[in-house]
Amino acid sequence: MTASKSASGACLCGAIRFTATLPSLGAVHCHCTMCQRNHGAAFVTWFAVPPAALKVDAGAEDLVRYASSTHGSRSFCRHCGSPLFCENSEHPERVDIPLAAMSEPIDRAPQVHIFYDSHAPWVSPTDGLPRLGGETGLEPVKDETKTEKGPR
Repeated sequence: MTASKSASGACLCGAIRFTATLPSLGAVHCHCTMCQRNHGAAFVTWFAVPPAALKVDAGAEDLVRYASSTHGSRSFCRHCGSPLFCENSEHPERVDIPLAAMSEPIDRAPQVHIFYDSHAPWVSPTDGLPRLGGETGLEPVKDETKTEKGPR
């Protein structure tokens, strides 16, 4: 990990470039179905910073916001479709950023798998990180054999 005080990132086409001021608030692997569908992946690795710590350096006019739920929105590039930021009115103290959008390392590695009871059955992480689930996505997963779900 880096001792840098900030890290830069961008969308796939480079139209949107941004800087996140560190330290981050945390980093997680999210297995919720919304993240799976939004990113077209088994899970998404997010890190969070306070909203004031995220600066869009270029392309703010190309950032499109989609209300993905009654309490959340996801932003993406209007040109290449890259998912970039996730905001949640239930947690206004943070904005989530996909770690894969970063051009530089951040200040920490992912610490936990969340919403693991929605995980894709074709992926079994072997990193030894805690696996959380339940209604909030943040409760300990007790019996992993009961968390397997078929394709969505």
